[in-house]
Amino acid sequence: MRRAVVVTGGGRGVGRAVAERLLAAGNAVVVLEQRHEAWLDPLIDQGRAALVTGDAGDDDTAAQAAAAAQALGALRGWVNNAAVFRDAWLHEAGGAAVADLVRANLQPCLAGSAAAIRAFLAAGTGGAIVNVSSHQAQRAVSGALPYATAKAAVEGLTRSLAVDYGPLGIRVNAVALGSITTPRMDAALADMTDAERAAHARHMRDLHPLGRAGSGTEAADAVAYLLSDAASFITGAVLPVDGGRAAQGPDPEARRLD
Repeated sequence: MRRAVVVTGGGRGVGRAVAERLLAAGNAVVVLEQRHEAWLDPLIDQGRAALVTGDAGDDDTAAQAAAAAQALGALRGWVNNAAVFRDAWLHEAGGAAVADLVRANLQPCLAGSAAAIRAFLAAGTGGAIVNVSSHQAQRAVSGALPYATAKAAVEGLTRSLAVDYGPLGIRVNAVALGSITTPRMDAALADMTDAERAAHARHMRDLHPLGRAGSGTEAADAVAYLLSDAASFITGAVLPVDGGRAAQGPDPEARRLD
């Protein structure tokens, strides 16, 4: 029976790159997204994919995605990719509002992991979970406290799940991404002047020792590896996929509150 994998936030950006990479390798893929994604329609007609619409942080929606995957094949992988990018200053937004933003990024990993683990245990097959984190989990960017805090929690969750469920044949790892070129970034660049685009390119060179932002394909390759049998002795790991960004010194992206 073919493997099935759930990808949350799999309709666009890094999530779509992951879904397409897994589909190309012959997996069945369930995309959990907030809205309809037309590019999936031919794949759904072919029985190669399914779409579940809703909130990735909702336990019932995550359970629906697990059931959809089991209808397509043997659920063996889950990618917690769904994220919210919203900055806030704590003194302005207040503790409750910032906690809500942290929860918006952490809850999808909790709901997705719970649904995946329940399904793996019920099937008795084991499986693999990959959480999508960020370089910000270790080196926060000024002004992005909710996101950095949530991603640090995601990495702690990754290690804890690996310890709790490793004895039951379930592996849990994370990828910590640097700047990745996505349609969202491309749209922002399209609105810039030529001078602004040149400055952005210099910025990416400064941030990443490899001299550029990464591609969705490069992020997807790392996720696919961690899901695969080739990574069968890897669990509880956080793999930097960031062009060396987290390894270098002061971050030129840092903003100051003056």
